Parts: sequence; C-alpha cells; structure tokens
Amino acid sequence: MLKDKACIVGIGETGYCRKPGSGMSEEVLQLKASVAALADAGLKGKDIDGVLAFPNLGKSETFAASLGSENLRFAATIHMGGASPVASLRMAAMAVDSGAANYVLIPGGWNGFSGVRVRQTVTTDKNSIPGGAIAWDYYMPQGLTVPPQWYALMCRRHMHEYGTTHEQMGAVAVAMRKHAQLNPGALMCGKPLTIEQYMASPMLADPYRVNDCCLETDGAAAFIVTTVERAQDLGKTPIYIMGAASGQPYPADEFTTRKDFHQTGLTIAAPEAFRMAGVTARDIDFAQIYDCFTFEVIQQLEEAGFCKRGEGGSFVENGGIELGGHLPVNTSGGLLSEAHSLGLGHIVEAVKQLRGDAGERQIADAQLGVVTGWGDFGDGSIAILRK
Repeated sequence: MLKDKACIVGIGETGYCRKPGSGMSEEVLQLKASVAALADAGLKGKDIDGVLAFPNLGKSETFAASLGSENLRFAATIHMGGASPVASLRMAAMAVDSGAANYVLIPGGWNGFSGVRVRQTVTTDKNSIPGGAIAWDYYMPQGLTVPPQWYALMCRRHMHEYGTTHEQMGAVAVAMRKHAQLNPGALMCGKPLTIEQYMASPMLADPYRVNDCCLETDGAAAFIVTTVERAQDLGKTPIYIMGAASGQPYPADEFTTRKDFHQTGLTIAAPEAFRMAGVTARDIDFAQIYDCFTFEVIQQLEEAGFCKRGEGGSFVENGGIELGGHLPVNTSGGLLSEAHSLGLGHIVEAVKQLRGDAGERQIADAQLGVVTGWGDFGDGSIAILRK
C-alpha cells in the first residue's frame, strides 16, 4: 500500500511558447525544468539517484550526468504516451518506498510546436504513434493520420449513445480558457473565449473544432519525489501521494473492436487509486484532467467516477468545472489553454493548488486533488494528492 509513503517535494517549469524554435533541444528544455525543480526542493543534482524519463528523452544516465547526479541507481521509462507522467509518479513512489532510490526526478518536455513545424511529413516510425502498427496498417491507409481524426471516432460514438453535444464540449473549452485568464504563464492568457466563438470556430475532424484541440507548444516541466521522512528535512510543503494507479484498455491499441467501447485504462485505475487513498470522488476539491481534446475531459470525468457514464456532458455544463463550480478542472488552463507539457503541467498545477501558491486562480482551502493522464488509445493513469 503506497498511501502517504511518498511526497512531491519540488516542481519546475520552463516558459511555454508557440514560435519557430526556442533554440533549445528537448533535452535542454527538460534540464532547465529539472534545475528549477531542484531549486524548488532545495536539492542539488548530486542528490538525484533516480530518473523516470519521458520516452523522448533518450538515455537517462546521460541526462542525469548533465545534472551532476553521481549515484544514479534507478532509471526507467514508461511508454504510455500522455499517461506516462502520472504513471511515473506512481512508480517513483514505489521506488522511494522500497529503497530503490532516495530522490526520483520525473522530467518531460518537447518542441511540440517548432519541432512539428520542421517535420512536415507523416512519420515512418510505427512505435511513435498512438496505436502503433495497428494505426499504421488499418487507420492511416483510410486517411486517419492524426489524433483529432482517431479520437473523433470515440467522441462521435459517445454523442450517438448518450446525446453529448457540441455545446457541452464547448463548455469545457470555455472553462479552460477562463482559467487561463488567471494564469500569466498560460499561452491563452489575454485571449478569452465565448461559447459563441467556440461554435463559430472551424471544424477540423467532425465533431472536433479548432478549439476542441489542445495546443502545440514548446516547453518542459519536472517534479521530484522522495519519502515522507526525507521530505520533512526540506523547505517546501510536501504534497503527499495518497493513491495512484494506472491501467490500459483491452485491446490497448485498437478501440473500434472493444467489447466495452468506452472503457479506458482510467476505468480500471481510478477505483484502485480511490481505494488506496481511502477517499471518494465526492471528497475531491479539484481535478487536473488530461485534456488533449474537450471530449476527453468529459470521458475521463465519467470513467474516474465523478459522474456516471453518459452524464459527463451535463456535469460540465453551466460552469460546473469552472472555478467556483462543483469540481474545478484544469485550473491553470490545461493543455487546451495553458500549454501542452505532456501532462506534467497538470501535476505541477496540482502541487501549486495544494501548497496555496496558485495566485488568482487559487481554490480556497484546497486539501485533496486528482491528476489524470491519458495516452495512446486510452491508456490511463491517476493520482490522488493531499497537503
């Protein structure tokens, strides 16, 4: 049982941008975020003896050496796409609790805007795309070559079965944009969005409009996990990991033939995490939900147990997930309106909220928060955090 055995003790971010190249490689971006996380925790690079790298980082030992880590004894990479950071948080808690490492660094970042602009071709690496060889062999020949097209099928099925509407997806987009107005670091700060503007935005892959899709950005984030005992010796308020779990749907890489079309890895992981934490969805003060697309917020709220399947649309309506609503979601603006930091930004924002450091968007007396990850064709991860 991992409950309250490990803490997040340091967080760090770079700035985020959408412009033709920052001049920094993805590794350098992640190093900058990691240095910021070390400073936040009051640690040195030599203290890090565990690294859980995002799949794009390359060799963990080279990265650790660049930070000055002299005793790297635990390193791994979880291949779950955007579910990897939260799944890595779980593995980091397991590592420090078992003694495999004392301080585990989880970095992640990319040139998600400028790098994509350089690579204006369809990848030939089957393993680098959601669905892998299945998507390559069966989806892409039919013209389904990018995530909005693949995930639009999931959304359309939900709309057909449960009556989920464009306006409800628009409520998600508007909520994320409202929160971004309170976050000076958000790329969409200063660019408010109304439901009318959302409905008028161009259709990309029906039912997804432009504002249903997350941002492409350059930038990185990082966080550090250690034991409760070591956390007491550091300066920052430790944030406890009450529960964490991850899971994958079956089959993991092909969703059109699933017996339960709407089941995701989160469907499996969420009950485990809540049991571990000893709390329920009703106890949670906020949720940072991996928002690659607006519908995925709706779906994950359902599969995590915040509402019943089919009721996610009504759950997000009328300001339900805005600050002041029944469950504030993605208080920084999320992937849709802050930046796409591969899901690490959701963890960073949860820590800020629980520390009371979120500025104008701070939730009063926030005690419990949930963070989710979504990857590939439904890989899911979840963590329940407390002060």
